[in-house]
Amino acid sequence: MSLARRAGPEDAAEVLRLRQVMIDSLWSAGGTGATDWHTESLPVLRERLARTDGDFAAFVVDHPGRPGSLAALAAGTVDYRIGKAGNPRGRVGHVFSVATDPGARRRGHARACMEELLTWFRARDAGHVLLNASPAAEPLYASLGFTRDPDPSMRLLL
Repeated sequence: MSLARRAGPEDAAEVLRLRQVMIDSLWSAGGTGATDWHTESLPVLRERLARTDGDFAAFVVDHPGRPGSLAALAAGTVDYRIGKAGNPRGRVGHVFSVATDPGARRRGHARACMEELLTWFRARDAGHVLLNASPAAEPLYASLGFTRDPDPSMRLLL
């Protein structure tokens, strides 16, 4: 039995806290650490976590030393893209938020969350799964079978 469980609406505030941990660790040099966006994001996240049949899921591990707190998080979505060779159904998983509370690291919590998220992607017939990896997290993802992609991504902020 896994340590990880599917997050529910009651976990929303802690999910946001762990997402902020991830954001702060990725952009510590240039990040603002701003959390004012949490207020607007919280009701939307609660609503999304309440849906168990949609295209979004988050898996969490409860913090063993702090009741009511989370130790780790892995969240993702399944999107549709026009099919292609290797993924004719066009279903693509995207992992966008993996974080572990600083006091709970190196105990397998993120791995447990990722394994549950990958099971969720497989159950939804995702042909492949994408993620962006920090150098510190790359060994975890490689051990789960992820490989580096030569990605020509571009971004437009709207």
